[in-house]
Amino acid sequence: MSYDLAVWEGERPPDDRAAGRTFSDLYNRYIDGEAEAPPSERIATYVAVLLERWCDVTEDEEDASPWSTGPLIDEASGPLIYFAMRWSMAEEVSAYAAAVADAMGLVCFDVQQDRLRP
Repeated sequence: MSYDLAVWEGERPPDDRAAGRTFSDLYNRYIDGEAEAPPSERIATYVAVLLERWCDVTEDEEDASPWSTGPLIDEASGPLIYFAMRWSMAEEVSAYAAAVADAMGLVCFDVQQDRLRP
């Protein structure tokens, strides 16, 4: 089982409902859509910061990586990254991922709970 977060560039939506709509629109355009877009510079930097703390699952020889898929950067498209982490590490990792997103001026959305992360 995994725990999913979405992080994107843009204005912070005013509430969870608006964030859910924004996430759905971005997901349909960048993840589920036919056009492939390389990760934006800010999203690529965000991924690099996460990987400074925990290695990519593709490089994990000690089963310590929290990421469910890899390479992690492959989960990003344009201004959005939608990524999964192992449930057993979700509390710590999602808190860190949300804090990094906030510090970088990115929006973090908890897909399981359909809410913005502070």
